[in-house]
Amino acid sequence: MITDAELKLKGVRILAQSLGEIETERFIALIQREPFDYTQWRQGRWDDLSIEEISSKAMSLRDK
Repeated sequence: MITDAELKLKGVRILAQSLGEIETERFIALIQREPFDYTQWRQGRWDDLSIEEISSKAMSLRDK
C-alpha cells in the first residue's frame, strides 16, 4: 500500500498525462469547489450496463 502523499502525486500525474496541466488544474478546482459524494456517484455509475459490458470496457482500456 502506498502512502497518501504518493497516491495524490500519482493521481495528479495520471490526470496531467490524460488531461494536460491546465485541465488538471481546472478539474482539481472543480472538485474542491463543489460538494461531491464519490460513493453515491459510484453506486449508480454502471447501473445501465451488464457485467459482460463492464468487463468488455475494462479489457479494452487495459489493452490501450
